[in-house]
Amino acid sequence: MPDLLTDGNAELKSLLLDVAGERSLEGLLKMIVCRVAAMPHVALCRIWLVKPGDICGTCPLREECPDHARCLHLVASAGQSLDQEALRWDRLSGRFRRFPLGVRKIGRVASTGEAIVVPDTATDMQWIADPAWAEAEAIRGLAAHPLVFRGEVIGVFAVFTRTTVEMSELIWHRMLADHAAAAIVNARAFDEIDDLKQRLEVENEFLREEIASEGAFGEIVGSSAALRRTTQQIAIVAKTDTNVVITGESGTGKELVAREIHRRSDRSAGPMIKVNCAAIPHELYESEFFGHVAGAFSGALHDRAGRFEAANGGTLFLDEIGEMPLSLQSKLLRVLQESTYERVGETKTRTADVRIIAATNRDLKQEVAGGRFREDLFYRLNVFPIEIAPLRQRKDDIPELSQKLTADICQRLNRPRPRITQAVIAQLQRYDWPGNVRELHNIIERAVITSAGSSLRVEVPTNAPRTNAADPQQAPPAIHTDQEMKRLERENIVRALEATNGRVSGVDGAAALLGIKPSTLTSRIRAMKIRRVLK
Repeated sequence: MPDLLTDGNAELKSLLLDVAGERSLEGLLKMIVCRVAAMPHVALCRIWLVKPGDICGTCPLREECPDHARCLHLVASAGQSLDQEALRWDRLSGRFRRFPLGVRKIGRVASTGEAIVVPDTATDMQWIADPAWAEAEAIRGLAAHPLVFRGEVIGVFAVFTRTTVEMSELIWHRMLADHAAAAIVNARAFDEIDDLKQRLEVENEFLREEIASEGAFGEIVGSSAALRRTTQQIAIVAKTDTNVVITGESGTGKELVAREIHRRSDRSAGPMIKVNCAAIPHELYESEFFGHVAGAFSGALHDRAGRFEAANGGTLFLDEIGEMPLSLQSKLLRVLQESTYERVGETKTRTADVRIIAATNRDLKQEVAGGRFREDLFYRLNVFPIEIAPLRQRKDDIPELSQKLTADICQRLNRPRPRITQAVIAQLQRYDWPGNVRELHNIIERAVITSAGSSLRVEVPTNAPRTNAADPQQAPPAIHTDQEMKRLERENIVRALEATNGRVSGVDGAAALLGIKPSTLTSRIRAMKIRRVLK
């Protein structure tokens, strides 16, 4: 069919030019097979690329595979059946979606780097894997060329024709295969650059969100026994890839612990991406975690990567994990088990190389017992639990924390740094801090703003009785007699004087600590016959 071949060769010439200008790998592969398959004498055109084995357990050619490590993946296909005009061969599934290297004609082309050409199947059928299909579709010729780039075979380009294969067409096929190999490598590079660019944009977006919301607690500060236990646990688990659950009251610094684990880990060069599970609307959970493609739902105008993709190669910090709805917990469990996920509205499976650190102020065991948290997910996450003690149990850390917080706050507010007296430290240590470090931070920031002199003056709330949630019948507070109240007042004044080394007046004196005038305190000292040296 000389006219068909002439027209086909002209189309191949045009295709060579277009191949060089296509930057998308998916677009490039589709362009090649569709343009070649559109030629009247072509029945089927396919491209396989060498990739790691992924379906070895179910591959129909498993027994013939030499190593189960790499194989040819069918990545593009186009053509049309004679019997059914509506039947097109563009699907990437079926018996020959994978070819082991060295097996059958396609595999042999990849392993040897040499083309296999069957000019006329009427005289040579040894390379036809399915003779019945070839006869039914009037297949007369086959040309399978290696895709070679810098001496390495990266895939195979194959054309099945309904005419005998002419030498002039083979020349163009070989040229197209050479151009396609270089274009595929370039397109892969462009795709990788685009993926990296998108990932950096997403990572920057998430990091900007964190910076905007993150409290200025500084690094982990303190030397109490409770904090030393925590830092020892951090040092043990940081160098592993083990999942961690951090528990503790709100404001204890769970995120700081997570960041320290990431900083000391082998993933420290990668990102640490935070997800506040309590702040995401339920209908957006899946998109937030796994991303979405344009048009996946109302308002999805552009493709968007999720937090798993942004955290790839690093750490994903799931704050308030106990707030995650059950409907997403099963999807999270699948990612943890299989390290794969799909964006919303997309069938492409992506891989996730992510370490999970979760945090919660809830008792997850109680959540499991109440049916609000999956037991299998709990055991998958809770491999290495770390419990952070509340600030009231590590008051020895308050002096260091106060100094660090004051320095950070003054630098951020561009204010001179006030002196923190022992009286202020004593005042801070008497309070039980139900809001933990976060509450301490707020009180010190307020004090930095309101303090007029060179010393920090703080206003600490009066300790409220701590309720016992497990005992609703808790006894009411005791009622003191007048004599007992006088004794308590005397003891309180003595403690204030001891904390201030006997100083009554001044910003760091006992009167300021007690919130009364110096003259009032002096009168009470004399009336109660408290022995001290007035200053």
